[in-house]
Amino acid sequence: MRVKNEVISSKKADFAIDNYSFEIGGKNKQQYQLEKDGKSYTVKDGIEFGYQNVIPLWAFGLNY
Repeated sequence: MRVKNEVISSKKADFAIDNYSFEIGGKNKQQYQLEKDGKSYTVKDGIEFGYQNVIPLWAFGLNY
């Protein structure tokens, strides 16, 4: 993600890009840590498809 974006640390998640926050975890990661503001996403390993504000970890490889 750093190739085309500025990745910075975030107080409420693992990292942030622009105004979007990302929390990384396994497929059982819960979303209670993130706010429901529409700009927070959970990035999960071990899933094939995204849903609502959940993004599969492999999809970040498509940004490279």
